[in-house]
Amino acid sequence: MSVTRRGKNPATRVLRAPGGISLRVEPRALAAGTVLALVALAAAVVLIGTGDYPIAPLDVVRTLLGDGVPADEFIVNDLRLPRVLVALLVGASLGMAGAIFQSVTRNPLGSPDVLGFGFGSAVGALVVIVLFQGAATAVAGGALVGGVLTGAAVYLLAWKRGIHGYRLVLVGIGVDAMLVAAVNYLLTKAQMVDATRAMVWLTGSLAGRDWAQVWPLLAVCAVLFPLVLGQSRAVRVMEMGDDAAYALGVRVERTRMLLMLAAVLLTTAASAAAGPIAFVALAAPQLARRLTRSPGANLLSAAWMGAVLLIVSDWASQRAFGTDQLPVGVVTGLVGGVYLLWLLVAERKAGRI
Repeated sequence: MSVTRRGKNPATRVLRAPGGISLRVEPRALAAGTVLALVALAAAVVLIGTGDYPIAPLDVVRTLLGDGVPADEFIVNDLRLPRVLVALLVGASLGMAGAIFQSVTRNPLGSPDVLGFGFGSAVGALVVIVLFQGAATAVAGGALVGGVLTGAAVYLLAWKRGIHGYRLVLVGIGVDAMLVAAVNYLLTKAQMVDATRAMVWLTGSLAGRDWAQVWPLLAVCAVLFPLVLGQSRAVRVMEMGDDAAYALGVRVERTRMLLMLAAVLLTTAASAAAGPIAFVALAAPQLARRLTRSPGANLLSAAWMGAVLLIVSDWASQRAFGTDQLPVGVVTGLVGGVYLLWLLVAERKAGRI
């Protein structure tokens, strides 16, 4: 295998293997993604050991490898590991979905939080809770259906001889406002017990998550992550504009529709597992891009950054407020609100808004 340097970025390397196969590699982006992955896994180990019955990180690793004492095995494998896996998968799904939307719209505000997909899932879940008093599985199904229908509605309303980034954002903001009104209406119609249950779901929480949430979300990620990563080159080319993408052989509308469908499914699957977790999809891609200093969507780095953000937020929700444990959605909302204000100020100074 030979290594050559190509392109304007001197840090870029192209690995060439026999048979004409080549792989474009940017060492800084690769290093940043590796560090983020290690940080996410290390934070997960620390979070598993956190609680009323603390377990040292080394004992957590030993237990995960099947060499722990019976008490640790029960606490780690049955009680805490499913919650942490849900956090990793939800964070990674939201991070990658946010990177896709921001790349497709070519707008740092283009995320599921802004485009209304989170509240689309919320409306679907609340319809099941308030009108049908459905069980947890039915609520998750309602969230999936609501998110997918919202994605289809936003795409169709924004279509006009193609999809323009700012038009998609504006339509998403309008749909989001209507969905917020629908959520409020459903809450006013709910009985006290159903309203309390709905508010807990709307906050976004990882409490009580078990293997029933892990396996469906893992299956969605196992299918969609390779599909999205296989379109990495097309995503990078599309950021240069539709005309340039067409000239380089990318089927723009087909690729855009495929990517948006994958992003909507990732977002709704994450919402079905943990409720609407705010701002992770907005912040993770931008933070990943600043770490890698690489053009393009940085899909894998954004996914790992989302996992890191949610794991750290879940730790903070359990430990940073004394004896009071907050839902993780409250913590991400607080941090994300500050980040959004900073992003708006930065974009205004740059003259983009």
